[in-house]
Amino acid sequence: MSLELSLSLARPDFQLAVDLQLPASGISVLFGPSGAGKTTLLRAVAGLEPGRGRVVLNGEVWQDSARQVFLPTWRRPLGYVFQEASLFPHLRVAGNLRYGLRHRDRSRDSVNAGTAVDLGALIELLDIGHLLERFPSQLSGGERQRVAIARAMAPGPHLLLLDEPLASLDRGRRQEILPWLERLREEFAIPMLYVTHSAEEMSRLADCLVILEQGKVRAAGPPAELLAAIDPPLVRGEEGAALLLGQVAEIDTRWHLARVDFPGGSLWLRDPGLAPGSPVRLRVLARDVSLATREPEQTTILNHLQGLIVGIADEEHPAQCLVRVACGDSSLLARVTRRSLSSLALAVGQPVWVQVKSVAIIT
Repeated sequence: MSLELSLSLARPDFQLAVDLQLPASGISVLFGPSGAGKTTLLRAVAGLEPGRGRVVLNGEVWQDSARQVFLPTWRRPLGYVFQEASLFPHLRVAGNLRYGLRHRDRSRDSVNAGTAVDLGALIELLDIGHLLERFPSQLSGGERQRVAIARAMAPGPHLLLLDEPLASLDRGRRQEILPWLERLREEFAIPMLYVTHSAEEMSRLADCLVILEQGKVRAAGPPAELLAAIDPPLVRGEEGAALLLGQVAEIDTRWHLARVDFPGGSLWLRDPGLAPGSPVRLRVLARDVSLATREPEQTTILNHLQGLIVGIADEEHPAQCLVRVACGDSSLLARVTRRSLSSLALAVGQPVWVQVKSVAIIT
């Protein structure tokens, strides 16, 4: 089960040149700054850009320039969700969804035609049943995007492409949509290619992470591993963070706290209302991590972990540096001042105590 992307395409500001083997399951996130080539790559996968190379999904050859194979977009069993919902304003929600089904019917002659999904189940999952008789102008931004996702899913695509689908929404609306995307991943098992420059979205959604810079792949792999890199760091500044994959192990009902275990330790955090055994992702910002050379005592910070310094790198401001600490099989990042680094004589290979002030549970 794989998605093979080997594509090249000249653009005015960069040369897209990627060679990727991605899992044909879960969400593969294309991450990078504006102008990195994320949308160009997505459009090339869809057949909307005249790139050269190969696009092969689970043995289905959509493009192979060496063999002069190129399926036009309408013959590729994919769904595409744009930054703007792009719904037909003259059709009600139900009409927009029926349009998606007609797209499936037009592509039936394709050997790669998609398999219809249960539209009723899709409507229920995305909670849009009460919106079916409304026009797009009567929907909120979050509702429009949920309808757009449903329309893209209706034909039963083999691959779903999402081009910064939350970028035009405010934070509240983004938080509204993210759980629906997670449920789609779990319940429909359709692989997704997701474009974003949001570190929060990337940390929450990515099963596989691809970092693009100037049209080239800087790195690709598991998000927890890539986020722990510090030379150079994947995300700089206030958004720099480590990703921990764990599960809820204990609920302290008296203090409304939950203990989450992960490979290398455990952390206490505000009870998110999940049952013991539930898998979770934890995003720990580097600014919320401090280091000590001996175990802290008499402190309000609940979370203390033993670790080993495995890397030190420059931060954006010369007064600060980024320290990577291994805690068992997991890694945390700490942003500390150069003055503290010097006064504590911190160095690679040194055991330290890690204090985690705040933890964000993101799924």
